[in-house]
Amino acid sequence: MEEHKKYAGKQYIRNIAFFGDANITEADETYKCAFDVAEALAREGYVIIDGGGPGVMEAATSGAEKAGGKTVTVTFDPVNARGFEGRYIGNVPDTEIVTTNYIERMFKLMECGDAFVIFKGGSGTISEFGTAWVLAKLYYGHHKPFILFGNFWAEIIDVLRKNMNIDAAEMGVFEIVGSVPEVLSAIKRFENKHAQTFTK
Repeated sequence: MEEHKKYAGKQYIRNIAFFGDANITEADETYKCAFDVAEALAREGYVIIDGGGPGVMEAATSGAEKAGGKTVTVTFDPVNARGFEGRYIGNVPDTEIVTTNYIERMFKLMECGDAFVIFKGGSGTISEFGTAWVLAKLYYGHHKPFILFGNFWAEIIDVLRKNMNIDAAEMGVFEIVGSVPEVLSAIKRFENKHAQTFTK
């Protein structure tokens, strides 16, 4: 699932998946940041993918649409999920991929994205962050990089590094950024690094 295809003469990173808090409104700073990042990436030709719910997910779709970009949502329609966020009426993409449950949705997002941008969120975002990180470790060298948006991530990562068994390779699969231009720069660096890997 994680191994990338070689794009001869094309972008290595094309589809970018967004993860973050579903329980925020348009007035929240995280929502605004996700909207702005999606808009900027869409203007650069990237396809924006999210989980089809509200909050950061809605912001991602809306930001990309403002730039005239392509959008994809991966949704689910569970029977027994409290605080349902698997499909939001206000999040209308160009393409919808329907899954059957949260875990299937998360892994489909990981499969569809070539890189990930992870914003502030709750326990769901923590699970997505952890999954992205372990997959990058397992498939290191053919992994999908990710961006942690927000300077607060530095403190979180520092605590994990000091108290868990995190090796140097694991620390090199992501970047922490605090602005829209930094996201674009990080993706270009990932693009260059991984393009070199696949042309060897």
